Amino acid sequence: MIGIQKKILMLTTVVLVIMSVIWIGLTLYNHQTQKQYNKILQRYLSINEVTGASQHVITDLNNYMLMPSTKNLDRLNQSKDEIQTAKMGVYALRNVENNFTLTNYLNLIDSLIETSNRLLLFYSEKDTEASVKEFGEAMRISSYISETSLTLIDTDLKSYERFYRGIIEQSGEVMKLGIWLLLLITFLLLLVTYRMSLSITKPVFKLTQAANELSKGRFDLQIKVETNDEIAFLARTFDRMRININNLISEIKQKAQLERELQQNKILLQESQFRSLQSQINPHFLFNTLNTLSKKAYLEGSEETSDLLVNVAGLLRYNLKRIDRSVTLFEEVEVLRQYMDIQKARFTDRLQLYMEIDESCLNVKIPALTLQPIIENAVIHAIEPKSDGGVIWIRVIDGKDQITIEIEDDGMGMAEDTIKQILEENLIQTEGHSTGIGFSNVVKRLRFFYDYADVIDIVSKKGQGTKVIINIPKEGVKNGC
Repeated sequence: MIGIQKKILMLTTVVLVIMSVIWIGLTLYNHQTQKQYNKILQRYLSINEVTGASQHVITDLNNYMLMPSTKNLDRLNQSKDEIQTAKMGVYALRNVENNFTLTNYLNLIDSLIETSNRLLLFYSEKDTEASVKEFGEAMRISSYISETSLTLIDTDLKSYERFYRGIIEQSGEVMKLGIWLLLLITFLLLLVTYRMSLSITKPVFKLTQAANELSKGRFDLQIKVETNDEIAFLARTFDRMRININNLISEIKQKAQLERELQQNKILLQESQFRSLQSQINPHFLFNTLNTLSKKAYLEGSEETSDLLVNVAGLLRYNLKRIDRSVTLFEEVEVLRQYMDIQKARFTDRLQLYMEIDESCLNVKIPALTLQPIIENAVIHAIEPKSDGGVIWIRVIDGKDQITIEIEDDGMGMAEDTIKQILEENLIQTEGHSTGIGFSNVVKRLRFFYDYADVIDIVSKKGQGTKVIINIPKEGVKNGC
């Protein structure tokens, strides 16, 4: 069976091979042309190097005559070496058309070197007149070298004019060939694509007709597609489905009776749940009642009792929020203050609380009811068991890429197995949580909310307290509301 994916891959492979062959051919042609251009350019550069080197020799001769120092003599010798090197590069430029001119050119280079040597000799013998005469001769030779360089370049330009015109004509032909190849490949690609699309759409149309007949209740028509791909397999599967539908109709009739019985059971269950709800106190009614008691206590002069009732009411109202919504860190910290005020009223001096909050971090989003279960866990396991109470620290720290929340206590610590179970989100039996939310559930919600596995960590040692660290990325949440 030749699948649809295989057909598409074959078409893509053929197109890629053709395009690769064309690209390789054009690349080789461009490389060859570029190589010839570089060869011609190197000829001009070699001639130009001789001209520049001769001018350097004249300059260095002049500098030496003005100031005959060892440094200037070394520069002169270096310039002479450069023109000798440039002369070696010119040897390769000889051809039939420039043979005579190039021979004179090489002789001029030799004459310049000989004149420079004679100038140095006369200058060392204090023969100023002869030195000046030789310097004039050197300048004249250098001028001839420059003129001859231009003559050689002009000769080369005339020699390679036919080559340039040939390259231009070849480039035009290559462009025409590329356009025709592009048109041919486009035509072939459209033709093959049309045939391939027809081999896919035609069987799909047959399947659509068969599905339309099945929707009208006609299960006697056979579904047959004669292709050699996945659509034929789909058609056979569709035909088997047609056969099975008749068998399913009878089974549905039998299940209908069971469905009616199940529906009756659901009605009974709903009535039972309704009666159960009737026996419960409405949390909103309880919240309103606490507010009424708080006002009454305030009017009667019991301000401490009134504040405590306000905190309980605020805590209840916050806990009535949906657990799957997000809140700001500011809201979490505020409800945390209310909760700790209630616990301070309970434990008095046994509970000491220290909060270090960076106010600039309180706008970050965090899952609702995240910090209270962690704090409550610290109160239950670090404060309650100790007769002299304990200390809890709460810190919100602004970092470079993340905001860190630390909740630390000086209790008896946590076992490594317990830490492992919490971080692996295993359910741990806990008692006394007012929210009904366990520590493992907090870990699970934080990881889902921030889509970040290391969002929470627990550091603890037996007898040395526990620190819970929450790292909130600043770039925002991915699964939050």
